[in-house]
Amino acid sequence: MFHSLTYRVPYADTDQMGVVYHANYLVYFERSRTEMLRAAGLTYRELEQGGLFLAVTRAVCNYRRSAGYDDLLEIRSRVSEIRRASLSISSEVYRDAELLVDGCITLAAIDRQHKPLRLPDFFLTAIRPGLDSALVRSST
Repeated sequence: MFHSLTYRVPYADTDQMGVVYHANYLVYFERSRTEMLRAAGLTYRELEQGGLFLAVTRAVCNYRRSAGYDDLLEIRSRVSEIRRASLSISSEVYRDAELLVDGCITLAAIDRQHKPLRLPDFFLTAIRPGLDSALVRSST
């Protein structure tokens, strides 16, 4: 599963030098994965109303080049691993064809009491199209 989102950098995302503040790339990753899940028919609102929450347990960013004010970015995200109670989503941020930042977010499935949950079948069915079966793990 792959999703692409375009985003123009507003001044509010930059520091005094007009460069995107490093922590904003995690926000960009979140925007992209939210839209990727929405494209698969899964919204955070509906998941949470149904008692499934996705908590970030790991976040990695590799900074290669800077983006700046008014740059038009493409944020690409894909499910890179599925486990019984978690999944990882890899993201890349491009300006034109230049890779600026890449990283990965791991999300744990939890209930309202913050206890681990097995990812439900409806969720797995929605995100598996196009996923390389070698990336799917049966253990937690």
